[in-house]
Amino acid sequence: MQWSLSFFLNSALLGVGLAMDAFSVSLANGLNDPGMRRGQTIRIAGTFAFFQFIMPMIGWLCVRTVAQAFEAFQKAVPWIALALLGYIGGKMLYEGIAHKGGDEGAGGAVGRGTLLMQGVATSIDALSVGFTIEQYGWLQAFTASLIIAVVTFAICVVGLRLGRRFGTKLAGKASILGGAILIAIGLEIFIKNL
Repeated sequence: MQWSLSFFLNSALLGVGLAMDAFSVSLANGLNDPGMRRGQTIRIAGTFAFFQFIMPMIGWLCVRTVAQAFEAFQKAVPWIALALLGYIGGKMLYEGIAHKGGDEGAGGAVGRGTLLMQGVATSIDALSVGFTIEQYGWLQAFTASLIIAVVTFAICVVGLRLGRRFGTKLAGKASILGGAILIAIGLEIFIKNL
């Protein structure tokens, strides 16, 4: 593939498509933590961007080396995404319902483990992008993945800010809504990939 405007545009559009699940999870995280600070926003968006960068590169590498093993793993993708997002969303739902009567600020900062699970769950389908960029050389695959990461970062920052804004207005119900969104995303990934 040649370096062209089309290459950059296709990479950016691929980034937008891949970032939609991460956007939704960012929205849920913002709802859950309306008092989120700038550093936490950058950390969450950066984590999603990192996974959206690394997964296509892993997919590209797998296609170039061990394509058959990757195809077998591809069947597990919807199950993994459903399990991870279902667990995280269920936990948020439980915490939102358990704190319903008390604290307005029942939500809180996303922990490292939860954030890593969210990053994997929302980007695991990006592994298959390795198949679509297989004809690229190493530098082009790296550049395309980097563009995807930058687009994801920007979209996730928007999602987090929107979530924070609405999270403040929804107060104690934000954790319940955020958990429901995560479960719905897990189901959507599961159904879409079956």
